[in-house]
Amino acid sequence: MPVDPTIPMPEVPAGTRTAAAAVRGLLRLPPRAKRALAGPAVHRDGNELDLDAHLLLRITKALPRQAPEPMRLRRQARRMAAIGAGRRAPVRVEDITVAGAAGSLRARLYDPGATDALLVYFHGGGWVIGDLDTHDALCRTIAHTARIRMVAVDYRLAPEHPYPAAVDDAVAAFRDIVARAGEFGVGAERVAVGGDSAGGHLAAVLCQRTRRDGGPAPLLQLLIYPPTDLTGKAESRTTFAEGFALTRTDIDFFDRCFLPPDLDRTRPDVSPLYAETTAGLPRAVVITAGFDPLRDEGEAYAARLRADGVPVAARRFAGYMHGFVNNALAFDPAVGEIAAMLADALAAAPGSPADSEPDSGRSQIATS
Repeated sequence: MPVDPTIPMPEVPAGTRTAAAAVRGLLRLPPRAKRALAGPAVHRDGNELDLDAHLLLRITKALPRQAPEPMRLRRQARRMAAIGAGRRAPVRVEDITVAGAAGSLRARLYDPGATDALLVYFHGGGWVIGDLDTHDALCRTIAHTARIRMVAVDYRLAPEHPYPAAVDDAVAAFRDIVARAGEFGVGAERVAVGGDSAGGHLAAVLCQRTRRDGGPAPLLQLLIYPPTDLTGKAESRTTFAEGFALTRTDIDFFDRCFLPPDLDRTRPDVSPLYAETTAGLPRAVVITAGFDPLRDEGEAYAARLRADGVPVAARRFAGYMHGFVNNALAFDPAVGEIAAMLADALAAAPGSPADSEPDSGRSQIATS
């Protein structure tokens, strides 16, 4: 285990630092000034768009929008993540490698110190964009706040590596990390999985596959606005198809890159919501956003898990949009709340010193 930070904070270009300072300044304006800049309050489906989310949306809409192209989108994602990173939490960090389905994968270990559990984390980005750096600030915050070691995995991306490459990498990496659990200072039975967006999808599919194949099962699953129904039938995909960060055009582009055209999207290892049963899967923390086209399928999956007897802690951040966990400047308290929910779930999981009965009070969708 590393005893000192072994890699520096990611290098941030001067222009990105200037942009981050400008965004920070806007977010510190009084509410009346922010409302004047953002425009009239937005209401949809019983929710009001959070004022800071609205202001950031107004800024991003003013930027030129180019035709989607994977390499350009990847560069843009790295820059936007650096702008929204905020102050990075103090944890020990080390770049490592883990096994993938077709060779070794880059990974990053986050060590907050004394802890008895580890979270294998898969980044979001539509299976097309995202990497260790785009989610570095988020992983540092979760590791520090939840007091859990983390290994973030840089799985293969589409369109260069379409389905099932990312899923196969996620499963192979999880199994490798479990086999090496002692190297990371935890027991093999104390390894959890999680991810945001596409990474949440990978975590959910992984849990179903390990149950099916009889491999080591994750301790729990952290699913942050996960796509669970890739048929696209969820009502929120229509309600929030345009105007709220993740659009139908974005989703269609990511789907074309990731999913072969003849793939049956109702297969449970494509759309985990279609599993015959979710009984026996690990306890779950499920996070959704009120103005997210993926909201309904994430909440439907939480309800499905609960109906099949899986302990679930679910939370809807009613005024937020897809991707909010990657902007600590505006939404750091929410990320802290998610980390606290993860810590509570770890404490209640089998083998924990605080192992206890499931908390039914947290098993409903909470909103704010």
